[in-house]
Amino acid sequence: MNHVAALNVSKLCLGWPLYPVSCFLVCVLPEKEERKKEFLVPGTYRRVLSSAGTMTFGEQNCYEDAQAQLNLATESGINFLDTAEMYPVPQRAETQGLSEIYVGRWLKEGHISRDRVVLATKDHERSEFWSLYGNHFVALAHGNSLKGHKLMGIQATGPSGQMTWIRGGPPSLDARNIEEAINGSLKRLGTDYIDLYQLHWPDRYVPMFGDVDYDPAASYSSIPIEEQLKALSRAKEAGKIRYIGVSNETPYGVMEFCRLADSNAALPRIVTIQNAYCLLCRTFDSTLAECCHHQNVSLLAYSPLAMGLLSGKYLTSGNGPEDARLNLYRGRYAEAECRYSFSKPNCTPAVKAYVDIGRRHGISPVALAIGFVLRNSLVLSAVIGATKLWQLEEIIEASQVNLNAELLAEINMVHERFPNPTP
Repeated sequence: MNHVAALNVSKLCLGWPLYPVSCFLVCVLPEKEERKKEFLVPGTYRRVLSSAGTMTFGEQNCYEDAQAQLNLATESGINFLDTAEMYPVPQRAETQGLSEIYVGRWLKEGHISRDRVVLATKDHERSEFWSLYGNHFVALAHGNSLKGHKLMGIQATGPSGQMTWIRGGPPSLDARNIEEAINGSLKRLGTDYIDLYQLHWPDRYVPMFGDVDYDPAASYSSIPIEEQLKALSRAKEAGKIRYIGVSNETPYGVMEFCRLADSNAALPRIVTIQNAYCLLCRTFDSTLAECCHHQNVSLLAYSPLAMGLLSGKYLTSGNGPEDARLNLYRGRYAEAECRYSFSKPNCTPAVKAYVDIGRRHGISPVALAIGFVLRNSLVLSAVIGATKLWQLEEIIEASQVNLNAELLAEINMVHERFPNPTP
C-alpha cells in the first residue's frame, strides 16, 4: 500500500493485542514476497521487517524477560516496535511508562541500532466510556447492552479508569497534552524521533470494547480533530514524529481525519488504524474496510487471537492455564472480560467450530486464526501477544500458513452462524 516512498512491513505483528498475554508486539516478515506491504517512515527507504509492542513490560514481564523476547524478535527479522505512554498493564502510577523505558534501555544497550528500528507509540487521553457506564460495564461480559445508561458526569482516560497520574488526568487530546505526551515518550524511549505516533482513543464519545450501538445522548464536547492534527503537524515539523495513525477509531473518525488533511496541505494524514480484527470480530470488514481502502489507510489488527480464545486453550478442563491472562487477572480487566468472555452468546460454539476446522485440515488453531487475518489485503500487520518464547516461535511459524478457498468457505459458514461474538 503506497502511502509514500517507504518501508515494507510484514503482515504479522506479535504482542499488542487488547490486554494481551504478551509484553511486546512483533511483526514478522514472511519469506514470501506477496506478504510484504509498503509502509512509510518519513525520509527513509528502510524496509520495515516487523514490529514489536510492549504492553506488559514492567508489570507481567521484567526487563530481563523483555530483553530476551526483543532479542529473539530482532533475530527473526523484527524491527518495528510498538508501545504507549500508559503501558504496562494493569495500569498503576508506580509502573506507568516502564514499557517505553524498557525499550529505550534495550536500544541504548546496543542490541540493535536505532536506524534499524521503527518505533511506534501512542498517547493517552480521556475516554468517557468507563465513567459513562461505571460498574454497569461488566454487564457486557454477559451479553447485555449498555445502551440507555446515563452519563455520570465524569470523563476517564482510556479504558481502565481515570489514571490521574498521567498529566494530572484525565487529559483531553488538546495541543498541550499532545505535545507533553510526545515529549514524555521521547524521553522515556531515549530517542529524538518517533516513526509512527498514534492517537490511542478518540477524544469523543464512541462505543467501544464490546458495545456496538452509538448513543447520541452520550455525546459530549470534545477537542476538534483539526486542533489535534495541528498539534501533530507542529511535532512533525519539529522532527519529533514522522507519521501518524489512529487507534480504536470509527468510520466517521477515519474520514474526518482524512478530510481535514486533504483540505489543508499543512496537516499530516493518518496512514494506519490499530483496531481489533479476528475470526470472532470482523466488524472492520463491514464498517471500516471501505473507508480504509479508498483513503489508503492500513489496518494494524490487534487481538487476532481474541486474547487467546482462538488458540483453544480456554476450552480445556479448568478453563485454561492458570497463568493465562483472562485467568491471571480475572476481575481486574472488566474491559477485557466484557469482550472476551465465553459467557457471551455464541462465543463458545464459535471458538469450538473454528478450532475444529483447523484440526480437520491439519493446521493449528493459532495458524488458522493468524492466516485468516493475514489474508486480508488491508491488513498491514496482525498484532499478537506472547509471554513465552515458544509462543513467539509458534506465531512466527503460523504466519507462513496460507488458507485455501475451502478453508475460507468453512470459516465464512461459521461466521454466518455466529457473527462477531466479540465485537
